[in-house]
Amino acid sequence: MMNKLRLRKQAQTVMGHRLEEPRLTLVMVLWMFVYVGLPLLVVSSLVDLLIQQITGTCTGFWCWF
Repeated sequence: MMNKLRLRKQAQTVMGHRLEEPRLTLVMVLWMFVYVGLPLLVVSSLVDLLIQQITGTCTGFWCWF
């Protein structure tokens, strides 16, 4: 897998036009946040709430404020 990422292929052309290589876009970053970051934030918040209800001490990041 890593070898495939390291080895660059020749630029592809279609009807004489060079295709752009795939790149990281703002939309992809936003979707990654929606599918990875947001669920992780929700689950960690629920775990913090559960620990706070059981022990009475807040262990989350927002407890510092």
